[in-house]
Amino acid sequence: MSGALLTRRAFHGATALGDGGRRRRPTPYLVIGGLFWLVMSLAYWRVPMCCDFGQHAAVVERLKENLLHPAHPMADLPGEGSAYYSPYAVAQGLFAKLTGLAGWQVVKLAGPLNLLVLLTGIGRFVRVLTPRPWAPVLALFAMVLLWGTRMAWWSGYLGLMSMTGNLGYPSTFAIGLTFWAWAWAGTLTRDARAWTGRWPYVGLGALCGLILLVHPISSVGAVIGVVAFAASGRGVGRHVWCWAATAVTAALLGAVWPYYSVFSLVGDASVDWIHRQLYTEMPQRFWLALLGLPALWLRFRRDRRDPLVLMFALDCAVVAYGWVSGHYTYGRILGLTLVPLQFALAVELAAPRSWGWRRGALAGAAALGACVGFFQIQAGAVVPRALDPVGFDQPPRWPGYGWAIGHMHRGDVVLTNGYYPTRSVPGYGANLVAPAWPDASLDEDVRNRRLAAVRDYLDPSSTRAERAAIVRRYDVRWLLLSRDQRVPSEAVVVGWSPRTGEVLARVGGPKGAHRGGFTPGSTSGPTPTNAPLIG
Repeated sequence: MSGALLTRRAFHGATALGDGGRRRRPTPYLVIGGLFWLVMSLAYWRVPMCCDFGQHAAVVERLKENLLHPAHPMADLPGEGSAYYSPYAVAQGLFAKLTGLAGWQVVKLAGPLNLLVLLTGIGRFVRVLTPRPWAPVLALFAMVLLWGTRMAWWSGYLGLMSMTGNLGYPSTFAIGLTFWAWAWAGTLTRDARAWTGRWPYVGLGALCGLILLVHPISSVGAVIGVVAFAASGRGVGRHVWCWAATAVTAALLGAVWPYYSVFSLVGDASVDWIHRQLYTEMPQRFWLALLGLPALWLRFRRDRRDPLVLMFALDCAVVAYGWVSGHYTYGRILGLTLVPLQFALAVELAAPRSWGWRRGALAGAAALGACVGFFQIQAGAVVPRALDPVGFDQPPRWPGYGWAIGHMHRGDVVLTNGYYPTRSVPGYGANLVAPAWPDASLDEDVRNRRLAAVRDYLDPSSTRAERAAIVRRYDVRWLLLSRDQRVPSEAVVVGWSPRTGEVLARVGGPKGAHRGGFTPGSTSGPTPTNAPLIG
């Protein structure tokens, strides 16, 4: 959708005084990309808050409350040093402050914007690789369909299905900027003689620095792509100081950001255990992308320094390092590792006819693979259940917590160990006793002690005095319990969820009563008639 968005149709009879009736017409990518943007934006909007959505909404809520010194995203603790407070999040927080929108509303609105950045970045990047008009269209569909036959749902993994949950995340915005950075680097490499001075390289460095701050792990893939393009240039030696300016600018931008130190994340192993699962069942999750290997091999035979080939080799090396070293977080770039395969295939199949039998066979295999990926995994993203004649897998539909939030005040502390509420409730502005995820702003030993306190409180053998001590220590105001957890005798049940059977009970003093209340989408349910037994 970017670059040469309009093509010209030539007419006979043009003269120096007129264009002979020439008219502009939209490119295939502008039309199909625009339709894709509309369909996926609607698909994203119909999926309720789930997965990491609450975390990102909580970040916006904390910045809305205090833009310069936000609290911890999920707990009533200082948030200094949290990597969630990126330039992207600060812009969202400022927008929320100016408009009065809730954090979850801002994250929802970010989805279509992030998708626009992504689509324009793809169009610009593919135009650097080839002028073939259908190449960006094929690249887009290869990117969203050619994954595997087992769900790959993770931040930064942009298949059709995962897009329904991930479009509003910083990772999607960072990947969109990554395509723009690769296009910029490719233009500098291809037209090095046309660029004078170092300012274009400094500008590219600023863009890479922004990606580094918005989503540090995606910046690894972004830098690999820039390095691949720089290494593919025949005159790279003559421009080494220019590329050094790119690296220095990116590093300086990362170093001066006041909210957190991005370089303190290097070697941080606190989230590696979470990411180990990225390396399990890799063949099932990604095998369809291997259909691009023949196209990548052809590019290698034509040019041993082809940027897509170099990019793929470097990506694989980083992913392998993550496995061997135990720093499984590097597996997060697997989504970007597939891009050289998918885009090499798209460029090859966008070649004009006539085709030989090899290219025809490759096209047939790619079409079959796209159908398998769509009907096996991705179709439910764009086919609503009401219109689904087959029964495709649908995006997750987590329960909402408006019924509970309606009783709370902003900043109230909630004690819960439920999988859904620990990831959703902070997105409305409430705090947890124990955050669900590690964060650089909170020592992991402190988080583990808080997790232990939650377990101790919910232990059926705990005494009233022990529970009261935990309530006082962490200023707990609310309990959010599953249907099989007992409500302590000192707690007062105030609401319940007819869908999940979860119960909201009040404990402690009214610490949050002086704060502004919530304005959730729904309020509490009816008075509970089948609440858990009071112990």
